[in-house]
Formats: sequence, C-alpha cells, structure tokens
Amino acid sequence: MNGKIKVGVIGCGVVASTHAENFLKNDGVEVKWACDLAEKKARSLARKYSIEKTATDYRQVIQDPELDCVSVCTDHASHTPIVIDALDAGKHVLCEKALGATKKGMDQMCDAHARNPELVFSGVFQHRFDPALRALRRLVAGGVFGTLLNASVQMRCLRTNEYYRGDKWRGTWAQEGGSLLINQSIHFIDALLWIVGGAEQVCGAHANITHGGVIETEDCAAAALRLKCGALGTIEATASSHLEWEPTISLHGSAGSVEIRDKKPVKLKFEKTQDEETVLRELSGDAGPGPGESSKAHYGTGHPAQIADFLDSVRHERAPFVSGEDARHAVDVVLGIYRSHKTGGWVDINGCKNKEMQAI
Repeated sequence: MNGKIKVGVIGCGVVASTHAENFLKNDGVEVKWACDLAEKKARSLARKYSIEKTATDYRQVIQDPELDCVSVCTDHASHTPIVIDALDAGKHVLCEKALGATKKGMDQMCDAHARNPELVFSGVFQHRFDPALRALRRLVAGGVFGTLLNASVQMRCLRTNEYYRGDKWRGTWAQEGGSLLINQSIHFIDALLWIVGGAEQVCGAHANITHGGVIETEDCAAAALRLKCGALGTIEATASSHLEWEPTISLHGSAGSVEIRDKKPVKLKFEKTQDEETVLRELSGDAGPGPGESSKAHYGTGHPAQIADFLDSVRHERAPFVSGEDARHAVDVVLGIYRSHKTGGWVDINGCKNKEMQAI
C-alpha cells in the first residue's frame, strides 16, 4: 500500500505506550485512535502521543474507513472478539501476547484470517527479534549442537499481590486464562519452542504457593515436553521468586551445550574448540537498539523491530515474521499444561481440536 498508514491502539494499559511510541518511530505512520474501556486511560495515551481520536468501544475504531491497522493490547480473553471483528472489518491486526486464552478462541481468530487472507495478522513475540536468540536458532538448525538431547526454559520472577490487585483481569481463568505461564513465562516458552522447532506433547502441573486468596491461577509450574526434533524438554517457572526477572534457556546436544540467561551466555561448552568460538561470537553480537522510553526493561529490545516488520508487511503485502497462526503454538503448549494438570497425563499439541481442549 502507498501513503500514510493509520493505526488504532485498542487497550491503553501498561504495554500500550510501547506500541504507540514504536509505531510513531516509523515514517509515514499516524496513530489515529486510542481506545480503552476506561475513558481516562484512552485520553491519557492520546495526550501523550498527540493521538487525534479516543473511544471506549473498539467497534467505533474499526468502523473508521480511513484506519488501516489496529494494535490489540487488551486483556487476553478479549483478544478473540476484537481480532475477529477487526479482520472482518478489513483491518490489519497486530495482537499482543498471549494470542488467546482458549484454543477455541484462537481457532476462531485463525478462521477469520483465512476469510481475509489479504490482511496481515501478526502475534507479538518480540523476543524472536533478539539477536542472541535468532543466532541460537540458526546454530541449532545448522547442526552445531549435534543431536539435540535436552532443551529447557526457566522463568524466575516476582509478581506481588499488589500487582495482581492492580487489574481485575489478572490472575483469573476467565480473563487472563491463567497467569504465570500464559503471561510472564510465555515469551520464553515461545522462544525455546521457536529455537528447537516446536513441541508434540506436554505433561505438567501448576500450583498457587504464595498468592492464595489473591489469584485463582498459578504462581509456580513445571512441565515436560516431547519436542518435534526428538529431544526432550522442560519448563520450570515461578512468579514468587526473590529474583525480580531471570529467564534462562538451556540447550544440550551430543556435540555441545549452552545456557543463556537474560540473553547472555553464562555456560558454553563444545567438543570442538572452533565450534565453541563460533557460538560465542554469534551469541555476543550487537543487542540492537534500546526498547524505547516507554518500555519496561523486561520487554527487551524487540518491540521496535516487530512493529517495523508489521508495518513493512502491510506496505509490501507480505507475511509478517511472526504470524498470528505461528504465535499460537506457545499458547497451545501452555493450555496443554493446564489440561495436563487436570488429567494427570500427556496432552497432544499438534492438530488438537478435540472438545476437551476447546473447553480450556
């Protein structure tokens, strides 16, 4: 498309400023709408970024014939109706994580995109743009690790009772769809799955150990993975740690191993010295531009790159680097853990459209 791209930000909570700021860093882009159920939040974002119009109903936004795109930054459960209605109204869509709170909802979003294939539909997983994680994916695909044996992700962070009380939707099954796994951990679950090629089965459990009476969802979780590449994996996570934010991804293969914490290699050992040097060089590259003034440190540096990619996809009518359909895999794995906790068994991930999973 030619001319200025006009964007509406739907949901003016914590991450909305990151979206508005990074859209405006790109030439030929106007953020035209700020929308939130709380009018005060919409007006605040509009003032901060000189946004022309505000609304409390997203349907008013997507009815604007001049609008090209929407950025969905609302609670997880509301993603499904907003994404579907926006696509059917002819708008390109960038949707924050988690893509959806249920498998049925994500199926419906993907069906809406199938009805409107000319539109760009992208899910936010900004850490796929982190240079170190992209390098790690290339190295795995290139066989530097030999046969991959084990792959794991650990997410250790702190979310206080005050954090959960700050928004009514947090820590609820109905609106957040979970908590620790589907919110804080999902970025790095996605990163691990993307690096190694996805998962086929999951078996896991979760618990609420330190937030009883405040949230109805989990603050600790652990799971085992059967990966498509044949390796076995694990997920370990807590939102009750004394550590404020510490994600770790570990890979162990027949020819070498690496552990990355906060996107920096803290352990690296390979059979061949030249492989070790290659991996260290690849993982120690430029971290890229900063995340922006409005971004929290743990968002990383990827939002500017993902938003630029989304806009380029719109302009040149191509698929985005992270499609909506691709962004659902990590959510399917998380929903599989929730299901496994209930059943006590392994849950299939691929092509899982049975009624039990749709009920999650």
